[in-house]
Amino acid sequence: MEVKIGVQNAARELTVETDESADHVEKLISEAVAGDGVLTLTDTKGRKVVVPAAKLAYVEIGHGTLGQVGFRS
Repeated sequence: MEVKIGVQNAARELTVETDESADHVEKLISEAVAGDGVLTLTDTKGRKVVVPAAKLAYVEIGHGTLGQVGFRS
């Protein structure tokens, strides 16, 4: 599952590949925003990404394009 996170005042978005389901990621985001806490996601390599909920601009949850190489049109 590919998750793109937009952070306020940051020029680039964060992209995280995770093994979590879309529903679970959405639940984590909702809990972080409601509790004014942090969003913590673990990627497929076991690394953690922590973003303060107050700095979230947007979160895009979707399936990544697996195995695609080269230019797309």
